Amino acid sequence: MQGKVWKFGDNIDTDLIIAARYLNTSEPSALAKHVMEDADPEFVSKMKEGDIIVAGENFGCGSSREHAPIALKAAGISAVIAPTFARIFYRNAFNMGLPIFELKEAEEINEGDVVRIDMNAGEVINVTQAKTYKFVPIPEFMQELVNAGGLIEFAKKEIKNQAKA
Repeated sequence: MQGKVWKFGDNIDTDLIIAARYLNTSEPSALAKHVMEDADPEFVSKMKEGDIIVAGENFGCGSSREHAPIALKAAGISAVIAPTFARIFYRNAFNMGLPIFELKEAEEINEGDVVRIDMNAGEVINVTQAKTYKFVPIPEFMQELVNAGGLIEFAKKEIKNQAKA
C-alpha cells in the first residue's frame, strides 16, 4: 500500500478519531464523514482514498469503541503508523480490517510525504525522503484478517471453505 501522509500527535484518542456525538450510528459511510473532525475539521475534505495516518505515541487511546477503526477505514485511510497503539485499538483495528504498524521512527515521517508499506517484508519506505524503516512484520494470521476485510469477513470465508470440504 502507498499513500500520502497525514500527521497527528501523541495520545490521539478515540473521541478525536470519531467524536461521541456521531455514535448514534455504526454505518461506516456515515462515520467516515466525520473522521478526525475534532483534530482537524477539514481532514475529510483534504484526504484521499489510500492516504496514511502517521501519529505519535498511544494512538487510539480512550474508549474501546470499534467505531474508530471503522471510521478510519470507511474514510479511505489505508493504514495507520505510530510508535505505539492503545491495546484495545490495536485489537479492534485488525478485527475491523484496518492495518496498523508500530514504527518507533514514525516521528521522522513528515506530513505530505508519500510512504509505501510492505507488510510481508516489514518495511515502511518513505518515498519522499528515500528512507526505509523496518518494523516487526505482522503475523500471517493478522495479515489474513486485514486481507479478508476484518474478523467477520474472515470468519465468513472460513465457514464457507469448511462447508465446501
